[in-house]
Amino acid sequence: MRPMILVLCLVLGIVPLAGVAWIFISGMITLSPFSATVDGLFMTLILLTLSACFLLNAFWEARDKGLIGKKAAPAKAPAPKAS
Repeated sequence: MRPMILVLCLVLGIVPLAGVAWIFISGMITLSPFSATVDGLFMTLILLTLSACFLLNAFWEARDKGLIGKKAAPAKAPAPKAS
């Protein structure tokens, strides 16, 4: 069940980015010369926030599973006892 959550979070994090790309392609926001509609700006902000939430959750899931991040430190040998 847990790997499915990771896959679902990745998919739900990437889909809003496709929506942001569509906003730029459709001309609701243009960079040269800069112009934007209020709908385009707010929809972009909403979609980027959704994407960030899902991708952050996917990052945490992958880190908890050990797929990314620091490698586990090797176990230290116990110190020899003094006699």
